[in-house]
Amino acid sequence: MKETLTHNTSTTLSCCVIIPTYNNQKTLQQVIKGVLEHTKSIIIVNDGATDATSSILQQYPEVQQIHFTENKGKGQALRAGFKEALRLGYKYAITIDSDGQHFPEDIPVFIETLEKAENKNLLLIGARNMNQKSVPKKSSFGNKFSNFWYKLETGIELQDTQSGFRLYPIHQLKDLTFYTSKFEFEIEIIVRAAWNGIDVKNIPINILYDEAERVSHFRPFKDFTRISILNTWFVIITFLYIKPRDLFRKLKKKGVKRFLTEDLLSHNDSPRKKALSLTLGVFIGLTPLWGFHSALTIFLAVIFKLNKAIAFAFSNISIPPFIPFIVFLSVVLGNLILGQNETFNLKEITTDFEVLKHLKTYIVGSFSLATIAALIVGPLSYLLFSVFQKKKVPAVNA
Repeated sequence: MKETLTHNTSTTLSCCVIIPTYNNQKTLQQVIKGVLEHTKSIIIVNDGATDATSSILQQYPEVQQIHFTENKGKGQALRAGFKEALRLGYKYAITIDSDGQHFPEDIPVFIETLEKAENKNLLLIGARNMNQKSVPKKSSFGNKFSNFWYKLETGIELQDTQSGFRLYPIHQLKDLTFYTSKFEFEIEIIVRAAWNGIDVKNIPINILYDEAERVSHFRPFKDFTRISILNTWFVIITFLYIKPRDLFRKLKKKGVKRFLTEDLLSHNDSPRKKALSLTLGVFIGLTPLWGFHSALTIFLAVIFKLNKAIAFAFSNISIPPFIPFIVFLSVVLGNLILGQNETFNLKEITTDFEVLKHLKTYIVGSFSLATIAALIVGPLSYLLFSVFQKKKVPAVNA
């Protein structure tokens, strides 16, 4: 019979606690005892431990257990735990490491936060105080490194992205596809969760780093390499798909008129920033970098801290109806700059891909066209934004 984890008598959540463990015989028992003080809804995943873990777990026959015959990695252990929790009917799962660094006494903090949240589509990560003297410098650096990439990939700023003490909305995650199996899984799952509209937040927790008792299985070179490769791939996906997708959704939801009014004209950014964003979009949109306009524009807007919505909107200047004319003007301008007199017509360019025969001319011309257009629309848009901003400022009575 499935039990539920409760915080108070008024609210009951369908939540369990998952404890993945691998060769943590020194601390495993105290962690289990601590969790049992708060709930009996526990799933322990023995990730192929070779120490006394199996003997310790035999003392808790009432606790749901999964045993791997060989070590598969923390990611696989967590995924097996989630699958079992869903099978048992749970909607949420709190994960806690078995190395003793987390305090089971913080379990009610997760439950209370979830109960008070209006949006129950929520993933909570326990934020550790990484400034404590007992925290190894390599752990503090690794966390800051991970936080930076997470913000770049999702736009969400977190204090701690590496803590294993978490609450997952497993019923919302069950249809997502995951590809990693080791420590990097904990990065993959929070990135994909954010990309799919799950609210990811930190809550403060206590932490204890006892080097005499704690056993870490993190392999600095191998696991850091895996995480770096994953982050590199996620950054590529972010700029090629996620950010353009989100802006398209925003435009579709608001409609063109509302989008232009709220995100273009009425945004709180300065006229200078808006003008630079618009100029960037126009410039990139007119270059011959077909297929990369949106991703490159958003990437540069993030790097230079410009308005992504404005830059993205105007990078789409090369929409299908305008493409033949943009290509034609680029070739004409390229001919002029290179001092050539190549003959062609608009029909050949649009139907027979004649432009491929004039590739050098087109590339020179398109970058020149992009530069000229940027130099024109930059100052004009700055004046427009400045005038509009002045009209928004209410007059002050003398």
